[in-house]
Amino acid sequence: MTTLNNASLPSGRQQVSLRKRWWRQQTWSAYLYMLPFLILFTLFYVYPIFQGLYISLTSWDLITPQKYIGFQNYTNLLSDKQFWTTLRNTAYFTALNVPLAILVPLGLALLVNAPIRGQGIFRTVFSVPMMISVSAIAIIWRWFYDPTSGITNYYLELIGIQGRNWLTDINTAMPAIVIADIWWRSGWNMTLFMAGLQEIPEELYDAAKIDGAGGWNLFRYITLPGLQPTTLFIAVTTVIGSFRVFAIILQLTGGGPFESTRSVVQNLYETAFQFFKMGKASAIAWILFAIVLVFTILQFRLSPNPTE
Repeated sequence: MTTLNNASLPSGRQQVSLRKRWWRQQTWSAYLYMLPFLILFTLFYVYPIFQGLYISLTSWDLITPQKYIGFQNYTNLLSDKQFWTTLRNTAYFTALNVPLAILVPLGLALLVNAPIRGQGIFRTVFSVPMMISVSAIAIIWRWFYDPTSGITNYYLELIGIQGRNWLTDINTAMPAIVIADIWWRSGWNMTLFMAGLQEIPEELYDAAKIDGAGGWNLFRYITLPGLQPTTLFIAVTTVIGSFRVFAIILQLTGGGPFESTRSVVQNLYETAFQFFKMGKASAIAWILFAIVLVFTILQFRLSPNPTE
């Protein structure tokens, strides 16, 4: 048998050097694999972000050359009544949408997670709407809300309640849009809550039941804390999605009646592609980004740490 002398083995310093060299090789290899994605990400995400920031500091109509005007677009928005109206409408939509987008899917998740017959059928039925396009959703709900032939007024009149023009009444148009949006998106949030429920150890429920805990205490002290990371994620994404609401409003009401449902994104779209005020539209986009960022940070700061 051949034996290795200690002189043939690398010293400690040489081992460290070889390890660093190997790590550098692995790191560069990883970056090379990521390079195509990084190039596309920079071209189609990073560059447009900073380009949009620059455009917000200019006056530009897509035809004439860009003219740098500093923060004039932002200061003009401070006195723009339509901007504040659309911002108020969007905040109203968000205030209605976010609690329902958490409570309704949570209730559905608890229902379909219970050991009941036809559990798989219920999961499928509740998940189907999220696979339908927004245009189809709008067609369905316009029929639901139709004042003469819609099923909403039909069933209300069966129980003695007078039907309404849901989408043309300034008092009911936004709540009607929120209901349609919740119906559409609840399947996805329900799926997230179901995944969160599966992560809660069953042993916690068994131990609590042995100690005499009832259904409400099980939900309050085990289910809700266990779902806290999922709830935070859904809350953050729902706030972001609510401030970006556009398509379903455009399809259902077009921003009416009397601009009571016109959203910030709809205002942005019309400013850019109907009036060709690209600088003002970019300023609206950056203000919207700042608002969403602040709400997101607040949600993370105010939410208790589940590990504490």
